[in-house]
Amino acid sequence: MKKIKICLAGATDWAGSELSRGITDAIDMEVVSAISRSNAGKTLGEAMGIKGLTTPVFGTVEDALVTNPDVFVEFTKPEVAKLNILLALKKGAHVVVGTSRLSNKDYAEIDQYAKEVNRGVLAVGNFALTIVLLQKFAEMAAKYIPHWEIIEYAHPDKKDAPSGTARELANRLFNVKEAELEVPLEQIDGLKESRGARLQGTQVHSIRLPGYVISIDAIFGMSDEKLILKHEAGPSAKPYVKGALLAIREVGKLVGVHRGLDSVMEF
Repeated sequence: MKKIKICLAGATDWAGSELSRGITDAIDMEVVSAISRSNAGKTLGEAMGIKGLTTPVFGTVEDALVTNPDVFVEFTKPEVAKLNILLALKKGAHVVVGTSRLSNKDYAEIDQYAKEVNRGVLAVGNFALTIVLLQKFAEMAAKYIPHWEIIEYAHPDKKDAPSGTARELANRLFNVKEAELEVPLEQIDGLKESRGARLQGTQVHSIRLPGYVISIDAIFGMSDEKLILKHEAGPSAKPYVKGALLAIREVGKLVGVHRGLDSVMEF
C-alpha cells in the first residue's frame, strides 16, 4: 500500500500533536515532515515523547516542503496560513486547512491559484464530526425557519471572537439566506451591542468564561416552537482527529477550494 505523505504545520501544538499521533497510528499515511519553530532540528518523536518516530521537524514551511509531501496540513495561525497554503500548492501538494479565520477573499485567491496548479484545498476549520453535522442540520433548518441566532462559548483566554467555528456557521447560513429580525438593529431602544454582532446576516454572541472549552448553539425560533442545535467539546483534541484523517484521505480527489468536511462526506 502506497502511503499518503504528509507535511504537518503546527505538528507539536494542541491540535497538531493529537493529529500527529493519529497519523502515526494510521496504516495508509505517514508524516514525512513537521513544522515547529520551537522544536526545529529535533525529530517529531523527540518533540512529542514518542519512541521510534523519526520524522524531521523544520522551522519553516519552505524547508519542510523539500520532502515533497502529497498533502500539506495547515494547523498554525491565521496571519501566516494563507502564505503557507500558497507555498504548499506551488510545491505540488494538496492542502487541508485546519486554521480558522481566513476570509472569503483569502479563499477566493487560494481557489484561483489551486485551480491553476490543479490541486485541491479542503478548508475545514473544525474537524469534529458533531460540528459537521450541526452545520449541515443548521443549513437544513434555515431553509424553513426564518429566525435564528448563534451563541458560542469558550475559555476566557480565547482571543478570537467570534470563533472560527461560529464564523464558518454564519457563512454557511448566509449562503441559504439572512436571519430575519423583528426589531431592526437601528431601532433598538438601549445598548445595540447587547443583541450581539451582525455577521453575514446572523446575530452572533460570544461568551468567554471559565468552565467552557468549546461549545456552540444554533438556535432557531418560530411562533410557539424552537429548535436548538448544540455542540460541546471536552479539553482534548481527540474529537478532531477522525475528521482530519478523513480530510487528508479525500483532498487528493479535489481541485480548487472546498469549504467544510461535509463536502467530502455522504449524507
